[in-house]
Amino acid sequence: MSSAPKTRPKYFEFNLAHHWPPAVLSIFHRISGLLLFFPVLPLLLYLLHTALESEDGYGRLGHFFDRPFVKLAMVGVAWLYAHHFWAGIRYLFLDLHWGVAKEAARASAIAVFFLGALTAAIIGWRLW
Repeated sequence: MSSAPKTRPKYFEFNLAHHWPPAVLSIFHRISGLLLFFPVLPLLLYLLHTALESEDGYGRLGHFFDRPFVKLAMVGVAWLYAHHFWAGIRYLFLDLHWGVAKEAARASAIAVFFLGALTAAIIGWRLW
């Protein structure tokens, strides 16, 4: 037996394409939760305050939400929420020890990605 230390990798692999789907899902779940909490929640509270403040504020928001870029941002927020929701449901099932096996976990992770995209696409279709 050699007492030489094992060689360590010289860099970390941060390319998400090399991770398996449950790992990428976990990373996106954390990022979506962070983004929903910090920039989106205060912005939604401000928009609610503006809409309820006066009739003029409500009208200004109506014109603001007619812009295509704002609608696209709303689709992005819808994807954040949908992804976080479906991934949370998946994690609740994992807590009940349903779908813990490797193939079932991979299939449920892909299903969450599909459901998040489908939900955002339906909301985007309804916006336009």
